[in-house]
Amino acid sequence: MKKNGPVPLGDALKTFLEKSEVGERIEEAAVVPEWAERVGPAIAAVTTPVKVSRGTLIVAVRSSAWLMELKLMEREVMKRINVDRERGKIRAIRFVMAENAPPAAGGTAPEPPGQSPGKP
Repeated sequence: MKKNGPVPLGDALKTFLEKSEVGERIEEAAVVPEWAERVGPAIAAVTTPVKVSRGTLIVAVRSSAWLMELKLMEREVMKRINVDRERGKIRAIRFVMAENAPPAAGGTAPEPPGQSPGKP
């Protein structure tokens, strides 16, 4: 029987992460800090990624108009956030209304595409 000797910590961690679901979850969670870069400034201004849980990204949205618009855009948003990701792909997005969310930078949230200010 072959006895294993000491292994560098980095190698041991890499092996552990590859064999466990922890590595996959870390990759999934990486979408949170990358959110604004992946979805663009208009969507980032009215949303906040909250958490990732087993492949589902929870995103708080600041207005009901944007909530409806983003639900319609869900496939496009999924493509944007999963581009160039081999591991930790997001399988679903759940958009939820943000409670007491501050307005976007500049004081007000931009209107969803196709809507004019002052129109419902």
